[in-house]
Amino acid sequence: MKASKIAYKPVGLALGAVSGMTAGALFKQAWKMLGHDEDAPDATDEERTWSQVVLAATLQGAIFAATKAVVDRAGATATRRLTGTWPG
Repeated sequence: MKASKIAYKPVGLALGAVSGMTAGALFKQAWKMLGHDEDAPDATDEERTWSQVVLAATLQGAIFAATKAVVDRAGATATRRLTGTWPG
């Protein structure tokens, strides 16, 4: 394994934590923008409809995936600028 990959591991873990927190906040805002005042439903929330549960899960998954991709790509790009090597 290349030294740059090993050195990037802690950075990648930190970026993963940041992206998770960011994605969670973005999802809460998006759910409110859709006109829902309450928290997003869980899959086992008996009072919520199927469509609410599936919409929330789909939106949350898309936001988490996009946020992770943006943060990971930005971290890799910054690493290349600093070290001259791509960490992947």
